[in-house]
Amino acid sequence: MRVLNTHPKNPQARLIDQAVSAIRSGQLIAYPTDSGYALGWSLSSTANADRVRRMRRLDARHPFTLSCAELRDIGLFTKMSDSAFRLIKRLTPGPYTFLLPAAPAVPKRLLGEKRRTIGVRIPDHPIALALVEALGEPLSTSTLLLPDEDLIGLESDELAEQLEQRVDLFLDGGACGSEPTTVVDLCNDAPVVIRRGKGEVDWE
Repeated sequence: MRVLNTHPKNPQARLIDQAVSAIRSGQLIAYPTDSGYALGWSLSSTANADRVRRMRRLDARHPFTLSCAELRDIGLFTKMSDSAFRLIKRLTPGPYTFLLPAAPAVPKRLLGEKRRTIGVRIPDHPIALALVEALGEPLSTSTLLLPDEDLIGLESDELAEQLEQRVDLFLDGGACGSEPTTVVDLCNDAPVVIRRGKGEVDWE
């Protein structure tokens, strides 16, 4: 596993480019977000999706999230109502994951089994944003939670040690918290909070 020590506020372009090259070559990475470290891989890598499912002991129905750089990316992969668009625009970038109906063109491999919804987010973290901007497309992502292992409170170098045999590259951006995103279902007329997390809920 390679470790890239990346500046948390002004990530070095050469290191971001190395991470992007790793993703494009089919590698699995760990990277910092505004809600803790996450796992990331290319949209086209079904092998890494399966790898993450095994690592986290997830079943085939578990949907992964698309980490996006901007609203336009979300619009390409989902069907957004006007009200959903306004709420997402107001809350992003930020620690929120939004569940939306998937656009017809979204490949089935990006969806949970028997689902036509997809999770999307725009993280409020310089490294995460630089990564998806340089990649030029959304990043398949999953919260870094491992069964039977408590990763909360670990320093980033300790976390890297824990992931030594599990990921191919670790983007070390220092501490970034561990509180998960707030998950909001926007598939129907009114937003429904599925999980309360770091993002404040001020519209109920």
